Amino acid sequence: PMSNAYQCEYCGHAASTIQSLTGSTCQRHPAGPGRGEHKLYEGPVASRYACKYCGQSYTSLQSLTGSTCQRHPDGPGRGRHAPALRA
Repeated sequence: PMSNAYQCEYCGHAASTIQSLTGSTCQRHPAGPGRGEHKLYEGPVASRYACKYCGQSYTSLQSLTGSTCQRHPDGPGRGRHAPALRA
């Protein structure tokens, strides 16, 4: 397998194995920074990633999850974009 083939759904962090990805804490975890582990992104590797709440797209998961979403279920700007599983 290619290196850094597994990415976190919350922050876009990449790891070479699922075990190493899900075994470390995530700074963008929904419960708060460092309050949970990375979550495996199960969608396809793509040239662009769209937010499941608003449709805005970015070239990487890291960029997508690093920005707040104006259509987040918790309210405008109260949560980050989350990747849609379909391109």
